[in-house]
Parts: sequence; C-alpha cells; structure tokens
Amino acid sequence: MIVIFEKRVPLSPQIMDTIKKYFPAISDEQLVLLEQFHQHILQWNENINVISRKDTEEMIVKHILHSLAIAKLVSFTEGTKILDIGTGGGFPGIPLAILFPECEFHLIDSTGKKITVVNAFVKKYGLQNVVAEKIRAEEVENKYDFIVSRAVMAMPKFIPLAKGKIRKGQQNSLRNGIIALKGGDLTEELAEIKKTIQLFNISDWFSEPFFETKKIVYIKM
Repeated sequence: MIVIFEKRVPLSPQIMDTIKKYFPAISDEQLVLLEQFHQHILQWNENINVISRKDTEEMIVKHILHSLAIAKLVSFTEGTKILDIGTGGGFPGIPLAILFPECEFHLIDSTGKKITVVNAFVKKYGLQNVVAEKIRAEEVENKYDFIVSRAVMAMPKFIPLAKGKIRKGQQNSLRNGIIALKGGDLTEELAEIKKTIQLFNISDWFSEPFFETKKIVYIKM
C-alpha cells in the first residue's frame, strides 16, 4: 500500500479517540488514511449524495467504525480475497482495505457516480489492494473467500448473489462465506433462510448507542 500524506493532515479527535480505542494496534499511517477517507467522502458529499447528509457529523462512527466491526469478527489473513457488493461510497470495503493492506478487495456497485468517488480515493492515495468497479453482482465471475455488504438488501435476495462466488479452501479462523452488516429486527427477514445463520451483536464490541441494534449476519457457504 502506498500512502500519500497531504501537508499537515490533522487527525480528528474522533479518529484518535474512537478508532484507536477499539483498534489499539492500528498504525499512525492507517489512522491518517482513515482520516483522509473521512475528508474525501465529506468533500464529495457536497455535490454527490454519497452518504446521508444527516450522517456527516457522525460519519466516523456510523460509517467507518461500523464498517470495521467486521474486523472484530475475523482478522483476515494475508492474501484473503473479499468482494464488497453494493459498496456505495466504499463501505465497508475501504476501511477494511486500510486495516488489512495484505488482503485483496473488489468493491462493486451498480451506481457509477459512487464508484467514481471510490476510484478517486483509491487512485489519489495509492491503495494497491483495492479494485472498484461499476458492475452488477450477477456479472462477477471471480471467486472470493468472503462476500461482505452493508445493508444492501434483504438477505433472502442477497444470498443468491453469492452463488458460485465463494472459493474452496480455508485460510481464516472463520470459514468462507457471507458477512453482512445489518440493523433492526431481523427475525422475519431471516426466517425463510434455510442455511445456518450466526448473528453477532456489534454492541458486544462497540459501546456507542448507534450500535445497540446493529448486528453482523454470518452465513457459512
């Protein structure tokens, strides 16, 4: 990973106090890159609706830290391949790619302007472990260890998108499969799924009130 440091990049107190609190081993280089991503999204959001305008003041918690919750479930090993379906402005893919520079990330979305935002960041800051592409999930032919998403769609519709995209062989503590960030009551949504599902409360890792109803859905494939 090549990181371009802009002159006097100030780390916001939230980056230091929030991210560092939960990920004490994170490097200063990674913190700076997360702050640069934070500022990048805020700047683009003035012209393109990358994230909800009401979330801009709490972006670090509601978007960056939320994305990094996946890193509390599994610490991806070197060479792990991850597909982020419906990445939008780069969530959860970019924060995870910053945290795991030795892994390969493929970020896809059907909305071209959002992929433009992601690619602008990837190019400017030299993230060599990220490929961002405007493409529908059905058109992706590669295979991955994990498919991640962040509230893209209901799980019964999402699971078929993973068909044929999970590769065999294990190299992580968690078996290959789907890792989805979800919120609210999932009882009805998950009731019709016949695969074995594991739910993890993000509030077990993060104390901010925002995470009280947030969960990770893990499905082994």
